[in-house]
Amino acid sequence: MKIDKKIIKELSSYLDEFNLTEIEYAEKDTKIKVSKNNSSLINESTTNGKNIDHTITSSFKNEKNKSGIEVTSPIIGTAYHAPEPGAKKFVEIGKKIKKGDTVMIVEAMKTMNHVPSSASGIVKEVCVEDGQPVEFGQTIIILE
Repeated sequence: MKIDKKIIKELSSYLDEFNLTEIEYAEKDTKIKVSKNNSSLINESTTNGKNIDHTITSSFKNEKNKSGIEVTSPIIGTAYHAPEPGAKKFVEIGKKIKKGDTVMIVEAMKTMNHVPSSASGIVKEVCVEDGQPVEFGQTIIILE
């Protein structure tokens, strides 16, 4: 099986262009699924009536040095940096926070869920934009 890198690159560019978290493309017995966290190429073929899945996964995300303590989203939803539009942000790069401090709000099903820090430290990086969709387990901030 030959992997068509051109299709994968094109699908990856669509993620940013249309603000998608994942996109899927299928043709004959090949199915390509690309998401912001990882990309999968799945070749489904049938042998004697049994489905055989071959999966190749590789990361297309910008590979930054992610050293530090990662605080992740406990739920799927929309991340907000402040309690309301125009208000002071919960965290900013360089700010010292304690374990349990609210770092963001994740809205899920019209419920605003405060996300507490899992550790104390200094904010090194904010990994999501205000109003951006987040997945369960996605890193939202990195602490030193």
